[in-house]
Amino acid sequence: MNKAIDNKEFGSKEIASAAIKIALTTDRNDEKLLQTEYAKIGIHTAAADYGGEFIASVMKIVERAVVSSKREGVIVDSHLEEGAVAGATREALSQIMPKAIGLNVGGKIGIARYKDHVSVAIFFGIGLLHLNEIAIGLGHRAV
Repeated sequence: MNKAIDNKEFGSKEIASAAIKIALTTDRNDEKLLQTEYAKIGIHTAAADYGGEFIASVMKIVERAVVSSKREGVIVDSHLEEGAVAGATREALSQIMPKAIGLNVGGKIGIARYKDHVSVAIFFGIGLLHLNEIAIGLGHRAV
C-alpha cells in the first residue's frame, strides 16, 4: 500500500478486491502480511481454509466465515454483523453451486470490511483428484 491512499475512502469495489486478494494468499505468512498492510489503511480482513464435499460443507463454510470474522475483529458479536457476513458468504456460495454440486471443494475464504462495506470472497478448487476446476464466488453486504 502507499501513502497516497492513506486518507482515501474505500467503496464496495475496493473492499471486494481486498477480500479476493486475502482469499488468494498462498500461506498464513502471506495472509498475515497482507492483513497488516490493509489494517494500516483501515481495511479489516480475515481468512479461513475449508474443504470437503460441497453440499456437506456449505454450513461449515458459512460458520467459518462468521467465526474468523469475529476472531479477527472484522465484525463484532452482533446479530446484524454476523448476518451480513453469513449473507455475503451464502451469496458467494450460490455463484459457485452449479459447478460444485456433488464434487469436493477446497480453498480459502477471504473477508474484508471498511466501515459499512463487507465483502466475502471464496476461492474454490472444485473437482476430483487432480482434475480441478477453479472458481471464485463473491458476495457483498452493507452493515
